[in-house]
Amino acid sequence: MKIALVGYGKMGKTIESIALQRGHTIDLKIDIDSIDAFTKDNLQACDVAIEFTGPQSAKENILSCLKASIPVISGSTGWLHNWSEVEQYCKDNNGSFLYASNFSVGVNIFFEINKKLARLMNPHTDYEVGIEELHHTQKKDAPSGTAITLAEQILQAIPRKHTWINQASAQPDELTIISKREDPAAGTHRIKYSSAVDDIEIIHTAHNRLGFALGAVLAAEYMFNKKGIFTMKDVLNIS
Repeated sequence: MKIALVGYGKMGKTIESIALQRGHTIDLKIDIDSIDAFTKDNLQACDVAIEFTGPQSAKENILSCLKASIPVISGSTGWLHNWSEVEQYCKDNNGSFLYASNFSVGVNIFFEINKKLARLMNPHTDYEVGIEELHHTQKKDAPSGTAITLAEQILQAIPRKHTWINQASAQPDELTIISKREDPAAGTHRIKYSSAVDDIEIIHTAHNRLGFALGAVLAAEYMFNKKGIFTMKDVLNIS
């Protein structure tokens, strides 16, 4: 495939390396120094776009790719308050869009474990649940998109928790997410259920960006010639 990279920072460069290893080409690279090349014509010369930018620019970047009628894969976080606009445009224009808060195969398996554990823990009200996430200091959003996904899965399975909050909370209906930023952490997410008699924890720790980059390229391969809105569950065939 001919791939457009919208966002050419550390993640973009890692995606480029994985894509080249898998026989693809990078025909367009967009960053702050090459924004003039971010045109409809240049996008349409590619088969798929992979977008990893920031919360402020993600929505417009995604829409620009959709307006060019090429599939777009986005891993940007912090923009989901604009989700409905992107979703509606994609549906109205028969577009192709895949979003994931985390493209790692391991993390997406971790999501499924988290949902199962939360369902099992729901009847056991003597356990208090909390989330902790650790990332490098250059990460711009907190909590991480992955932590938010984990929290929303828990809220769905445990109705006594009504909302998540990005600080320690003693309110019984609030789910605490603690965010830490330390270098050179690639990303660790911990779910902990605590009671007076024992603790239960599940942890995912990324060692580097390779897992995220491989997942993004797998998603791009999956999206080739497809129409609609997809997730990593589709890519990994998780029912």
